[in-house]
Amino acid sequence: MNRFLKRAFDIFLSLAGLLILWPVILIGWVAATLSTGANGFFVQTRVGMNGRTFKLLKLRSMRNRVGIQTTVTTRQDPRITQVGSLLRKSKMDELPQLWNVLVGDMSLVGPRPDVPGFADKLIGDDRVVLSIRPGITGPASLEFRDEEELLSKQTDPEAYNREVIWPRKVELNRDYVVNYSFGKDLGYIWRTIARS
Repeated sequence: MNRFLKRAFDIFLSLAGLLILWPVILIGWVAATLSTGANGFFVQTRVGMNGRTFKLLKLRSMRNRVGIQTTVTTRQDPRITQVGSLLRKSKMDELPQLWNVLVGDMSLVGPRPDVPGFADKLIGDDRVVLSIRPGITGPASLEFRDEEELLSKQTDPEAYNREVIWPRKVELNRDYVVNYSFGKDLGYIWRTIARS
């Protein structure tokens, strides 16, 4: 029943969101295209439910820079454009993921989908995180809302992400799955909107 209720809610809210917010997404796409010199939609492979990969949609906020390959992003990342910085701070860059929710790749609430090399490497009890659809928001997203700022203060952002942030996210996401309730989902959505 929880899975049915969660999926029905996802479909209803993502469809409503796309119908209402498509002008905002369109404006964001145009701005992202002009500021980055590339397609304003950024498509990236992420790990989803049961470890299956899917194509996640975002508004593009960074330019490609020769010599920078890391997927760990700090607030001072030279790849982020001025428009991209605004999109990221306002979380507008995440709006196209409503499409991912509608088609069933994601849920509104759940563990954030990571690039290959993290979630797909989970072992033991931690693999329960992969038993549900990843989400746009959730407990780990809220706790690490200012993750880029936190990483920018570290001497080795990649190591800090791997050794501190990632294990804490796994802990929060595992607890979310094991102690799931639809009421908590509503709370996470409300907190996300309130902090936007």
